[in-house]
Amino acid sequence: MSEPARPGTVRPRRIAVTDRGILFALLLVAAVWIAALLGPVILSAVGALILVGTLNPLVGFLEGRGLARTRSVVLVFLAMIGFLVLIGLLTVPALFAQVRELIDGAPLMQQRLAERLGRSHLTWPLARAVEAANLQDLVPSGKIAFEYSSQIITTFGWGLTTLALAFYILADPSTTQAALYLLVPRRFHIRLARITLNLETIVGGYMRGQIITSALMGLFTYVLLRFCAVKNPLPLAVFAGITDILPLIGGILGAIPLVVATLPRGTVMVVTVVVSVVIYQELENRIIIPRVYGHVLRLPAWALTLALLIGAKLMGVMGALLSLPVAAGIRMVIEELRVELPGDGAIDPHLRERDDRVESLYAELAAGAGARTSAGIALDIADSVRRSDAEDPADAATVPFEGSKPGPS
Repeated sequence: MSEPARPGTVRPRRIAVTDRGILFALLLVAAVWIAALLGPVILSAVGALILVGTLNPLVGFLEGRGLARTRSVVLVFLAMIGFLVLIGLLTVPALFAQVRELIDGAPLMQQRLAERLGRSHLTWPLARAVEAANLQDLVPSGKIAFEYSSQIITTFGWGLTTLALAFYILADPSTTQAALYLLVPRRFHIRLARITLNLETIVGGYMRGQIITSALMGLFTYVLLRFCAVKNPLPLAVFAGITDILPLIGGILGAIPLVVATLPRGTVMVVTVVVSVVIYQELENRIIIPRVYGHVLRLPAWALTLALLIGAKLMGVMGALLSLPVAAGIRMVIEELRVELPGDGAIDPHLRERDDRVESLYAELAAGAGARTSAGIALDIADSVRRSDAEDPADAATVPFEGSKPGPS
């Protein structure tokens, strides 16, 4: 006979290992293995879905103004490509000129830096190391340049594939939805609708927020370099804006060429640039990013870091770029599927009851309907429930949807 617990004592919490938990772990391992095996294909598909989530509101805006769906998609894609080409024409030639100037002036800057470091006994060993450095080793050889050029061509091909896939999905979303709902059992259609709606919110919000923060970083860098009288500040500002996309390490990568370009202006200007960039990074992390992103990602700091490391390990730089919205999407999918993870509390019974009522309503309205019509009904119900939750989150038992039973299609 077990002894009763003494007052004031806390029984240790046990985590039960169930068959469902083991199956979930195996599926997770299999998903990671497939992701590593089919990296470029998955990366292209995820990139296309991210483009769809980002551009779909613009397409919907034009479509609401009376423009046909296909014409709206073509117009949005032409505007996006034209903007990218314009940015490239304005920055790439200047960037190459800046790099050429830095390479030509590198020996003089090396000599000046060694002289300044040699004036102090503390930095004298570092001055010897700078003076003995061979700058020719930093210039890539022809073989390395050829390898990089082949990688650039391959990346460009995958980029075109991603654009084409995103274009097809945006031009005819109903066909894609119908195919997806045909593959998923009918009892999961409402959950699938909730997932797709939330994915568009997460992906679209993340990408729009990233564009805003990168533009602000580029603008700040341009003003700072103009104040410091640095030559060709535009390409360096664009580079800083692009590297700002990378979480955690983007600020460091963007600051390196700024410091190198400011070296001819003297130590005071170098210190000014470094301090200004550090202060701006703190303001961005503590003020700008929380206001721009809001609760779109809803990931703790450890999850952000872990997702970044996994994405970079599996798929390189592009994997790191897409890791955060993918991680936020995975967390959302787990929540919408009502999966009880170890350590989390039990699912709210009222929420489960509301899910059962919504699924019963969908089964009644979509009985006998085709995949295309069923997808529309599921999305309408899920969107209505989501808007009701946003207005009154405490009311989880209401099913705010009224509709008539459609005919088969």
